[in-house]
This record gives sequence, structure tokens and C-alpha cells, in this order.
Amino acid sequence: MKVILLADIKGVGKKDQVINANDGYARNFLFPRKLAVPADKGNMKNLESKKESELFRKEQEKNACIEMAKKIEQITLIIEVKSGDNGRIFGSVTSKEIAETLEKQYKIKVDKKKILLDEPIKTLGIFNIQMKLYDGVTAKLKVQIK
Repeated sequence: MKVILLADIKGVGKKDQVINANDGYARNFLFPRKLAVPADKGNMKNLESKKESELFRKEQEKNACIEMAKKIEQITLIIEVKSGDNGRIFGSVTSKEIAETLEKQYKIKVDKKKILLDEPIKTLGIFNIQMKLYDGVTAKLKVQIK
């Protein structure tokens, strides 16, 4: 019997996957626990429309990230910190600080986990920082530490 899974089931399949299950397993285990529905015309049509809407949503999200990347590449973010005589700063500038400053100065909200910083910045100067906004969409942010 063909069924559409409504949840991930270990050893059976992933959510929204169409599988061939034994009749007894489907009727006695999957259906009563609302883990699957029969793969009839109506349910298959719902599954297809759900996949199309998910694809459309992902495409919209990717386009928004591409636009954000274009804005970010034109920005020079200025962060002012206290420093010593030799150009070393007290403490360090982390990805969290960069994300917060970007949101304060330019109203661009970026998750700190998307800012690829090998190690915190500990000196004054200008740095090019890579940001991974979406799968396949990256931007370079110019950060000036004063």
C-alpha cells in the first residue's frame, strides 16, 4: 500500500516521502498514530502543491538574500573601540558585535552565525569579512576598526 509520511520515521522514511508499506503496518501503526495518510489522488495533489509552495518560498528567500548581499557589499561598517598605543585593541571584535553594529547603523539584520570570522579581530584596520547569507549566496563586508 502506498502511503505519504507525515513525519520522519527512523528506518522507514522522511516526512512528505511516498513509500510502499505493508497493509497491516499502515492500517495498524501508521494511520492510527497519524504518521501517514493513504497516497490517493487528493493527498498526492496536496503533497505536490505543498512542494511547489515550499520551492516558491525558498526562491523568494534566495532572491531576498541576493538583494541583501548587494547592499552589504557597498557598505563600510565602522566600529569604534578603545585601543592601546601599538594598535592593539582592548578585548576583541566578534561576529556578534559586527551583527549588532550592522543592525544599528544600517538596519540590516544578519545572524551572527552567518558571519564567517576565523578568529576575533584584535587589531585596528580595515578587514574584508565573508558572510554566508544563504546556500550559494555570499557577500563581503568591509569592516573598519577605529
